[in-house]
Amino acid sequence: MSVKTINVNKDILGVNEALALNLKKTFENNKTFVINLMAAPGAGKTSTILRLIENLSGKFKMGVIEGDIASDVDSRKIQERNVDVVQINTDGACHLDANMITAACSGLGIEGKDLVIIENVGNLVCPAEFNLGENVKMMILSVPEGHDKPLKYPLMFTESQALLINKVDLTPYTDFNMEEFQKTVRAMNPDIKMFPVSAKTGEGFAPLVDWISERVKSVREIEGTSK
Repeated sequence: MSVKTINVNKDILGVNEALALNLKKTFENNKTFVINLMAAPGAGKTSTILRLIENLSGKFKMGVIEGDIASDVDSRKIQERNVDVVQINTDGACHLDANMITAACSGLGIEGKDLVIIENVGNLVCPAEFNLGENVKMMILSVPEGHDKPLKYPLMFTESQALLINKVDLTPYTDFNMEEFQKTVRAMNPDIKMFPVSAKTGEGFAPLVDWISERVKSVREIEGTSK
C-alpha cells in the first residue's frame, strides 16, 4: 500500500487566497486603502505607525489592526492617539492570515475608513506568503539588522511594493552599506519603492507620507483632505 502525501502548505495557502480575494473586494467596495506592514521584531513597525498617524490622521480617517503573538502593548499606544484599533493575538502563529483579518475588520469597522494599516507579526519569513487583501505590502528593514538581509530573506523583499529603511539615524554607528543594500534590493525587485527613514526623529517621512497620501486619494477618488 502506497503512502499518500498531502501538501498541507498548498491547501492552507489556497484557502487563504480565497478569503483574501473576498477581503480585497470588501476593501475596494468601501474604497479603503490597506497597507500590510511587515518586519522583523524590533525593526520599528509600531513606531512607524505612530509617526504615520501623526502625519496622516488629520487628512484621513484611519484604523489599525495590530498582530502579535501575545499582549496588547502596541494597541494601547495606538489607542492613545485616538485611532480605532483591533488587537489580534495569534497565540504562537508567526503571521496573520486572511481569516484573522476578516474577523478583525468586523471589530474595527472599516466602513468610512480611508486608510487601514495592518501591523503583521514580527517575522521576515511567513508574513510575505499570506495575502490579506491589501493594496500594498510594505516592509521595514532597520539599519542595525544589516545590509545582507535581502540575501537571507529574499521573499519578503520580492513580494513587497515598498520598503522602509528605518533607523537611518543609527547609520554612523553601524557598518550598514546603504548603496550595497539598495543595489541588492533593486536586483531582486526593480519596481520596489524605497524610503530611508527614522521613525524616532521623523527624518525621511515627508516623501513616504506623500506617497501614501497619493494612493489613498486615488482609491477614495477624492482631492485634498478626506471627510
